[in-house]
Amino acid sequence: MTDTGERAVATEDTEPREEAPASTPPKGAWWIRHYTFTGTAVGLVFLFFSLTPSLLPRGPLFQGLVSGGAGAIGYGIGVFAVWLVRYMRSKDSSPPAPRWAWLGLVVVGAIGLILMIIWFHRWQDDVRDLMGVPRLGFWDHPLAAVLSLITLFVLVEIGQLVGKVTRFLKRQLSRFAPPRVSAVVTVALLVALTVALLNGVVVRFAMSTINKTFAAVNDENDPDFAGPDTPLRSGGPESLVSWESLGHQGRVFIAGGPTVEQLTEFNGEPAIEPIRAYAGLHSADGIKETARLAALELQRTGGLDRSVVAVATTTGTGWINAAEASALEYMYNGDTAIVSMQYSFLPSWLSFLVDKENARQAGQALFEAVDELIREMPEAQRPTLVVFGESLGSFGGEAPFLALNNLIARTDGALFSGPTFNNTIWADLTHNRDPGSPEWLPIYDDGENVRFVAEPRDLQRPDAPWGQPRVVYLQHASDPIAWWNTDLLFARPDWLHEPRGYDVSPDMEWIPVVTFLQVSADMAVAVDVPDGHGHVYVRNVADAWAAILSPPGWSQEKTERLRPLLRSDESS
Repeated sequence: MTDTGERAVATEDTEPREEAPASTPPKGAWWIRHYTFTGTAVGLVFLFFSLTPSLLPRGPLFQGLVSGGAGAIGYGIGVFAVWLVRYMRSKDSSPPAPRWAWLGLVVVGAIGLILMIIWFHRWQDDVRDLMGVPRLGFWDHPLAAVLSLITLFVLVEIGQLVGKVTRFLKRQLSRFAPPRVSAVVTVALLVALTVALLNGVVVRFAMSTINKTFAAVNDENDPDFAGPDTPLRSGGPESLVSWESLGHQGRVFIAGGPTVEQLTEFNGEPAIEPIRAYAGLHSADGIKETARLAALELQRTGGLDRSVVAVATTTGTGWINAAEASALEYMYNGDTAIVSMQYSFLPSWLSFLVDKENARQAGQALFEAVDELIREMPEAQRPTLVVFGESLGSFGGEAPFLALNNLIARTDGALFSGPTFNNTIWADLTHNRDPGSPEWLPIYDDGENVRFVAEPRDLQRPDAPWGQPRVVYLQHASDPIAWWNTDLLFARPDWLHEPRGYDVSPDMEWIPVVTFLQVSADMAVAVDVPDGHGHVYVRNVADAWAAILSPPGWSQEKTERLRPLLRSDESS
């Protein structure tokens, strides 16, 4: 970011001739010579706004990074605005702000920061109380302010350095070309150099490092999860895939789940061992081959003869929400078969950036491979076929269908929790929701086949007949994964305009640019809150599956007993 817009000196638009020495900056305090008044003022405003409540609670360190980043962006916007006005007026420079204006800004800034810390304290307490999270300590609030200022200073200084490089290059080019031409060429060169550097060096190095790091994690063996000794699990006797090829999360999934003894005790009648089939990233070459191998594993184990076959799409690392899998197994007393596959070893958020297409292809390939085997069976002998997935898994789980009509025509039900803002079917249903229903919890087609649920009672919303098959989207009003999109930059979302969810602060307001930054930051802490908030979906999974499939002999009393048994991670 350049900051010469308000100095009473020649600017980068018009360089002084060599025979005419450049005018010297006026004397004054260091910060007056070093920073622009408008940029500083706008930066402080952005910093203040960033302390307002967002979807999720934040600690002092994270809040400091968010506020400092917001302030730096505000500083850049202020500098750019002054330059733009000066450019349109064909002025070479802007008059510097008087010293009294700077003193006034310092006083207003100090008072404003103190007031915002006080309000930040109240707002954070309210958000934390809504979610049952412990409140911050007294010193956490001033610490957040100090970290904000430090982050703002560092980022602005980096911008200053970029500005100095830009002006240096422009001065060199101005020896051979008109000033405005040299300015355009300089910017073009810097942009091209940055893109080339990022794509050619930084990105390659970063991706190489990331791949090596998470590939090593993927190969880790957890002593708490030993290879199976039953042919009903992938990686065990007679398996088409080796235990080592399943990847870390695949091994956790295969080794986890309720035991026959636990199922028998819960249901009060003899259970059978649930089938879990899985193919890892190293089990086959390519997504289609991995999907085909997973389907063959399902067939080998006898999974097609079970009452329910569930196709699960994983997140980037191959993770499956253990609550979604275990609840199904409890409800059918083990008479189930769950099949899944791994398509990446990157974390979900990173996989969404670079492996999103792989998630789509994996979800489609796996379902098609399983569906093909089921369609070869006599219709009367076919199992109940359902699909499920969380987060990026819900994104991939939707991929084979494209539209709700196709989903309910080809399956016997679906459970998608924590949908992403890019989910095709979810986005279409939300956009075309029934009038009067809020964006954060819409009603579509009077709830005929699909229902959006934040709490179990929402399964009865609306009070209208619920047909079959049934689709449930579990989503929280405070889940930034669902509500983040670039429209937040300059448009107020419906979920803040309409009556908001039970766990969203009534003090949260949409602020251009700032809200986008806040919700972006919320995604990084989306799972650091209790169940029922943010991006954490555990106990309500039991109610959702009970409504989708209505297992024989199942009761609400059993659902209530099942809820506390569920957890999202087999290793927890």
